[in-house]
Amino acid sequence: MRISIGHLGSRVRDGLSGGRVSTFLILAMSLSTKKSTEYVWALQVVGFDSVDDESKPEHHVFNLDSPLPGSWTEEDNPPYSYYLYYTYANMTVLNHLRRKRGFNTFVLRPHCGEAGPIHHLVSGFMLSANISHGLLLRKAPVLQYLYYLAQVGIAMSPLSNNSLFLSYHRNPLPEYLSRGLMVSLSTDDPLQFHFTKEPLMEEYSIAAQVWKLSSCDMCELARNSVLMSGFSHKTKSYWLGPDYMKEGPEGNDIRRSNVPDIRVSYRHETL
Repeated sequence: MRISIGHLGSRVRDGLSGGRVSTFLILAMSLSTKKSTEYVWALQVVGFDSVDDESKPEHHVFNLDSPLPGSWTEEDNPPYSYYLYYTYANMTVLNHLRRKRGFNTFVLRPHCGEAGPIHHLVSGFMLSANISHGLLLRKAPVLQYLYYLAQVGIAMSPLSNNSLFLSYHRNPLPEYLSRGLMVSLSTDDPLQFHFTKEPLMEEYSIAAQVWKLSSCDMCELARNSVLMSGFSHKTKSYWLGPDYMKEGPEGNDIRRSNVPDIRVSYRHETL
């Protein structure tokens, strides 16, 4: 599920809480009726994204004196950190309600570090389960190291980046992978940036040819993708083996992941 964080226009004058609260209110109300369309729909939702052009200038610094969403009346949009914080706060309350009733919970997976200021990546690190893009980590070694230590998932879309922000050969994905960051390949707006009926295969095949990735590299990317995904424990166990949650080679079933134990051992020992 995506939540747009831009293009609010005149709605800003009437406060920001309307659309955002209604989204979480619908999800909260779905808990009461298991036969409702909203209930069935919510079972298919695994996370929230926030999508906009991060390169747009921000004119407000989020702090203790910032107005609440319902009181926001400025012409300009709130900053990235403001949106991310209140999305996370509402989502956390909803997750407590859903967990108490035995339902699936949600995670925050925003577009982060594709462009704009570096502090977007700080907000993403503090509030997100994983992020999309993360291109600007290449300019912030300390933050990159934090993302590595915490193994925050980074879903990268080189073909989309190539069209919008960064040429393919300058994309940092191969460097991130070699350093042990939890990166995977993903699609972004496939109808706009891809030419085949299998956009994800397109991402993998082009990456393998351009960066000369080995079969081990490709399988590690795919394994990372499953680990950071929102699929159920049962599905992940089927794809990666029943012990996939264990650390190091004990959690790797080479018959399913096709990642050699020596690669997994190296990642585990050097972390």
